[in-house]
Amino acid sequence: MGVMKRVTMVFRAKANRALDRMEDPRETLDYSYQTQLELLQKVRRGVADVATSRKRVELQLNQLQQNSDKLDRQARDSLAAGREDLAREALTRKAGVQSQLDDLQQQYASLQSEEEKLSQASQRLQSKVDAFRTRKETIKATYTAAEAQTRINEAFTGISEEMGDVGMAIQRAEDKTAQMKARAGAIDELMASGALDDMVSGPHDDIQAELDRMGAGHGVDHELERMKAEIAQSAPRQIEGAAPASSDGATAQSASSAPAADPAQAGEPE
Repeated sequence: MGVMKRVTMVFRAKANRALDRMEDPRETLDYSYQTQLELLQKVRRGVADVATSRKRVELQLNQLQQNSDKLDRQARDSLAAGREDLAREALTRKAGVQSQLDDLQQQYASLQSEEEKLSQASQRLQSKVDAFRTRKETIKATYTAAEAQTRINEAFTGISEEMGDVGMAIQRAEDKTAQMKARAGAIDELMASGALDDMVSGPHDDIQAELDRMGAGHGVDHELERMKAEIAQSAPRQIEGAAPASSDGATAQSASSAPAADPAQAGEPE
């Protein structure tokens, strides 16, 4: 039983809080004003109904009074004509009508009093409704102004829900921008260090890189030795091929440079 009471209390508290958030004082005031107008309309309708009943009783009173007056004249005329029996009968009927008149007069007085009370209540209620309407409009205007001022203050301070959402969006955009800048800077550093090239070509192996450099160095040395051997082999051939050419050139040069023999001396015997 205690658990059920607690559950009921919690449910009522939650419902009350939800209703409090949903409630708009302006709507509540309008509803109260509408309720008072309906009540005033009922009171006025009651006044009209009582007045209608009073008027009906008044018509009946007039009719009975006319019958009573008629019976009274008939009794007088019968008595003047020597018909006492008819006069007696007329007066008897008149007494019955008078009894009805007395009852109707009491009802008429009661209805008239009720009508006056309802009329006064209707007037007082009308005054209250008018005063409530004036106060309602004043409260609504004050609440609207306060609500507008609150929204303006919240917008300036940034604590409203809309501004809070905008602030969160700006914060997320700034965080993403900073993250993209950091990522771009990191990629630039990786590109400058060559780490991205190693990541593209495969995992980096220092031993394999050293072996590759040594292999490349041995290849270069071997190629250099081969070129030296070729140059050494081709050098003697170039020297041998150049010697006859220089001898013939020297003979020709010496022959050309020797003085010509005198014809006379050439014809003389030695």
